[in-house]
Amino acid sequence: MADTLRDDAFVEFERVQKSYDGEVLVVKDLNLTMPKGEFLTMLGPSGSGKTTCLMMLAGFETATHGDIRLDGVSINNIPPHKRGIGMVFQNYALFPHMTIAENLAFPLEVRKIGKSEREEKVRRALDMVEMGDFGGRRPAQLSGGQQQRVALARALVFEPELVLMDEPLGALDKQLREKMQFEITDLAHNLGITTVYVTHDQTEALTMSDRVAVFDDGRIQQLAPPDQLYEQPQNSFVAQFIGENNTLEGVVSEISDTACVVRLDSGEEIDAIPVNVSKVGERTKVSIRPERVEMDASRLQPGAHTLKAEVLEFIYMGDIFRTRLRVAGQNEFIIKTRNAPDQVRLQPGQQIEIGWLAEDCRALDA
Repeated sequence: MADTLRDDAFVEFERVQKSYDGEVLVVKDLNLTMPKGEFLTMLGPSGSGKTTCLMMLAGFETATHGDIRLDGVSINNIPPHKRGIGMVFQNYALFPHMTIAENLAFPLEVRKIGKSEREEKVRRALDMVEMGDFGGRRPAQLSGGQQQRVALARALVFEPELVLMDEPLGALDKQLREKMQFEITDLAHNLGITTVYVTHDQTEALTMSDRVAVFDDGRIQQLAPPDQLYEQPQNSFVAQFIGENNTLEGVVSEISDTACVVRLDSGEEIDAIPVNVSKVGERTKVSIRPERVEMDASRLQPGAHTLKAEVLEFIYMGDIFRTRLRVAGQNEFIIKTRNAPDQVRLQPGQQIEIGWLAEDCRALDA
């Protein structure tokens, strides 16, 4: 699970632990390395340890054990303002009594940068976030989205090599949030900035990141690029936490290196890939994404197992149809189909057969 330490590591956590009371570890033996220029998201439920990791990197919290390094240098004992890290918070943290330009000039003044160079850097940072005309206004005169852009510009104005963002889009409405996701990612990649982003929003993590670290219970459960995380979850927690997922429980009845048959608790059998099961008789939760379930038998491999299903609910969602089925005694089995001209709209009460390609279904820990 831990990422091995690499030569090109720019940010490194080595065996980092954190406890607030000396007894309970909120971060447990964390190993993580990031190359320069990467956009990494720490994703997880509340209390999983992701924000604590960000705060230790920023210097607002100290590690109880282990080493945090930036560009090869241990930063455990370096105060926050000397780490040269840009920060963006959810609440923007702009100074209300200063104009936007003064807000941006502040981190430059702290670094003793001369007036003409300050003005040039402020102008460039505001232009970067398309806020060039707003330098004379105060934060209260701006919308939430504009304030968030200014907070981003302030984090970038002194050209840090590392920017940390803690739920920065949490207060914005859906449409603006999505627009800002693309803007932030674009900006980070264009400027070559190394970014650590914390969120509990899975869609945000999948659309913005080069890699995502999924946290639970103070540990990284999986660290991978977004497509790998979604399509090849390593355990049941990741499968359930990332995106929508159907789970069926049963026992392994046949197994080889690349395939297994699972006898469900309802008695039916299905095909799957063994991920963290290794022997016949082992209990497992199988995971299958709603969009990978097939209703058309001609699209399945010869001899593939199929399951009988009863349609309980059909939901029209514009670009997709979402249908809830009763499958193997469970009433919450979801399938998603594209709203194509020839797509069938299923009706409640209909009896159908479903199946899937074995490589799309993963036998995970029970």
